[in-house]
Amino acid sequence: MQKLTPFVISCLLVFGVAACDNASKTSESAPANPNESPQAPSVQTTEASQKDAQSEVRRRQLNEDIRAREQRNNATGGDTNRATGDLASEVRSKLEANIPNGQLTVDAAKDGTVTVGGTVNNQQQLAKIEPLSKQIKGVKTVVNKATVKPATK
Repeated sequence: MQKLTPFVISCLLVFGVAACDNASKTSESAPANPNESPQAPSVQTTEASQKDAQSEVRRRQLNEDIRAREQRNNATGGDTNRATGDLASEVRSKLEANIPNGQLTVDAAKDGTVTVGGTVNNQQQLAKIEPLSKQIKGVKTVVNKATVKPATK
């Protein structure tokens, strides 16, 4: 049993490191990192995603999730101890709630810089990315690498 415990703990640590390697994404088809370009979504996919993401229930869920993370962050020391994964996830949730048919990837750095890549369907959505991202506590700079790519039929 004494030999098994360190082995199990090391396996969990290796698994944790591998699992934390993925960037936060607003959709399954979003690219793996902000420097890649995704395929444009079909009109049907866009409409289905928009209906789901714009539902009042989904918006409330996303906003409650952001609020809970902010409370947890405040309880653990504020911005100084904030995990970059939390920052990226909060920004992703904010963008998902307000730009429902975008295919965006969010990556965060310790200094509060958030990089957003992927595609949105129009210029208005592209313009929303920076102000929405900066609404999240801890975001200091937004690097917007997203592009406009209308949905395909």
